[in-house]
Amino acid sequence: MNSRMPARFKLSRLCLAFIASISTAAISIASIFAFPSLAVAQNPLTVSLSWTSANDPVETQPASINGTVLDQSGAVVTGARVTIVRGEHPLSPDALSGTDGAFFFPNVAPGVFQLTIHAPGFSEKTVSGSANPGEVQTLPPVTMEVASAVTAVSVGLSPEEVATEQVKIEEQQRILGIVPNFYVSYIPNAAPLTTRQKFKLAARTIIDPVTFVIVGASAGVEQAQNHFIEYGQGAEGYAKRYGANYADTVSGTFIGGAIFPSLLKQDPRYFYKGTGSTESRALYAIGMSVISKGDNGRWQPGYSMILGSLASGGISNLYYPSNDRNGWELTFENAAVGIVSNAVTNLLQEFVIRKLTPKVPGRN
Repeated sequence: MNSRMPARFKLSRLCLAFIASISTAAISIASIFAFPSLAVAQNPLTVSLSWTSANDPVETQPASINGTVLDQSGAVVTGARVTIVRGEHPLSPDALSGTDGAFFFPNVAPGVFQLTIHAPGFSEKTVSGSANPGEVQTLPPVTMEVASAVTAVSVGLSPEEVATEQVKIEEQQRILGIVPNFYVSYIPNAAPLTTRQKFKLAARTIIDPVTFVIVGASAGVEQAQNHFIEYGQGAEGYAKRYGANYADTVSGTFIGGAIFPSLLKQDPRYFYKGTGSTESRALYAIGMSVISKGDNGRWQPGYSMILGSLASGGISNLYYPSNDRNGWELTFENAAVGIVSNAVTNLLQEFVIRKLTPKVPGRN
């Protein structure tokens, strides 16, 4: 039938086919530019167009930040809450330090940040830093300081738990990093010690390696000067002098630093003042040789110190040579010497020793 179709109809169909092809091509091109994300599915060759507006955010790879929370003794702090913020806006949910003291923020927006660390019994700590895109940043250890004013209500701990944290710091205090300086509190309103803590601190003192060295040096001086002549010379004489010196140390530390303070509910520590005029600090230091702070926080006559000196002096009559046992006269004389010695030591604590003790509250 087509071969017999009039010429005008064949021409018309050709025109219509041409127009249809042009229209289809136009629609396809228009759709590509109108909807660049669409592909031309009718063709095996897929064409797609995309662009980025200058106002669209550019994706950056997040950073990660990790660190460790320690106390001033170098021990890890477990359960410290770490918040990371920029301005007033948290960058990530809070993190808690684990049993190893470590915390970790895996996805942190790059830029300047600030960490705030809270832990019961410690003062708040703030650390600032900056993270680059994709950086895995390990911060230096964060050292927390024992709170200078703590109560069971303010930090959510019992007084015993607060005292435990504070004593851990005191047990790291050493003059020139060597000589024990355990019986000094640089926190003026430190939590009172329990009986158990008083005995533990005394035991910690008498078994310290430096204590044995000091006792040995004292025994050597006595032997060189031939004190307690009945002990004789040689290794046997030195051993007797060493034993007597160590017995003095044990009895004096336990009786004056644990037994009487527990019975009379007094604190055996020296409380560093550190403020005021030189004269007021000196009078305070001297007064502390006969004054103690009670477990109730009030100042009291230092019965535990005085009775401790008398008791340890009396006990020494049991093992010193008979020629050197002068009874109560020597006991009271030694107690008086002990009080004067404490006054001198307290003056050194107030004005000199703190500067020579590295690990104290307020100093890293």
